[in-house]
This record gives sequence, C-alpha cells and structure tokens, in this order.
Amino acid sequence: MTDSTHTATAATRAAYPLRRILVLIAAFAAPLIGYGQMAMGVGMTPAEFAAQGDDTLRVASFAFTIWAVIYGWIAVYAVYQALPTTTETESLRRLGWPSFVAFAGIGLWVVASAANAQGASVAIIFASLLVLLMPLVQNAKLFWSDSIRRRALIAWPLALLAGWLTIASIVNLLTVMTSQDLIAKGTGPLWSLGAIGLAALVALFVTARTRLWTYPVPIAWGLIGVFFAGRTDGNDLQAFAALGAAILIVISTTLILSRKDQA
Repeated sequence: MTDSTHTATAATRAAYPLRRILVLIAAFAAPLIGYGQMAMGVGMTPAEFAAQGDDTLRVASFAFTIWAVIYGWIAVYAVYQALPTTTETESLRRLGWPSFVAFAGIGLWVVASAANAQGASVAIIFASLLVLLMPLVQNAKLFWSDSIRRRALIAWPLALLAGWLTIASIVNLLTVMTSQDLIAKGTGPLWSLGAIGLAALVALFVTARTRLWTYPVPIAWGLIGVFFAGRTDGNDLQAFAALGAAILIVISTTLILSRKDQA
C-alpha cells in the first residue's frame, strides 16, 4: 500500500466517528425543530403553510401522523449506527452522509415553511428526497445482501422517509404553484390527477428496483389522505383516483415482493 493510499484510508476511517455523531444529532434535531416550532408558535405552522395553496391537492391532516413513525424509526437507525459496537458496513458507508443531509433537510424545511419561504421549501424537500433516494436505488442489491436485522436498522427506516418525502415533495410543489397562481384557472384537476399518477409511477418504479417495502407504504398512506381530503372537499374524481392509485401500489408491491428472484 502506498503512502497516499494509506493516508486516504486513514482519513476515511477518521471521518466515520464524525459522520456517525452528525447523523445522530441531525436525527434528533429534526423532530425537536418540528414539534418545538409548533409548540412555541414561531412563524407559520406546516398546516398554515399548506393552507395557502392546497386547493389543487390536499392531504387530510391525519396522514401526517406518520411522522411519529418516521421520527421514531430514524432515531433507532441513528442510535444503532452511532454505537461503538456497530460494524462499519458498506450499507452504512453508502447511506451515512445522505441520511445526514436528508435529516438536516427535513429540519430546515420546517424553518423555511415557518418563514413562508416557499421557493426554499420546494428546493429543500426535493434535495432531501433525491440525496436519499439515489443511493437507495443505486445500491439496492447491496441492501438485499444484508441480514433482515440490518435492513430493519438501516435501509428500511431511510426508505420510509424517502417514500414520504416523495409524495410530500409533489404536494409541496403543487401547494407553492397554487399559492403563487402558477396553475391556470380550471386546470387544477389535471394537475392533481397528474400528481397522483406521478406518485404512483415513482412508487412502483423505485419499489421494483429496490424491493424495499417501506418505500411505497408512506406513498400509499399519503394517497389515502388525499382520498379522504377529496371526499371532504367534494372532489370525488381526485379522491377516487388517489384511492385507486393507493390500491394499485399495495397490490403491485405485494406482487413485486413475492417474486422468487429477490436475492
């Protein structure tokens, strides 16, 4: 081994503890920022932010309770990867820094929405999604070589967050576009149906590539939230399109995961 290679390897190993600490901090900071902002009443709440432009596509408020599951599971991941006894696996290497950026992003999104920085909110949520989704898709075979325990502690919680960010980013974009009058009058239904179709297509594509069951679950859950919101608002076409998309995701995911050539 050359001196330069040895130096690079030593530097990489030295970065492990820093990365693990930062991931741990970001994972716990995200819910503290989210719940703290609402508890202290600083700026706009996420609900108030969304209400400015939810005429095109709205998700029922109960759907956002999934954040409790997301926060809890990523906290488990963050603690696990920070333990001194946890081996530095290839899965942790590939997802470590992306998970930190994503955790930091969901905390920054709360700050942006509280300040009603609409453009920033769109940029932050899409960046948080992409930085996490890309390594999940690119390294799918690697995660399948992990034990079920490791998947449950690493890939599954991060895929759950990526799934929710997928549908949340689409809704966020339409919310901002609606509030800024970027959606022409009378075309709202087309935009909402397109968004529902896009969410379903992305869910099926990523699930087929990764076979991580936790990715499509929050997307289907969000679409169920769209169904109930649509029924409440009298948007039956949107509501039943969302319900149909959610059912399609569930059935397709079941078929994908039942294939024998998963390994």
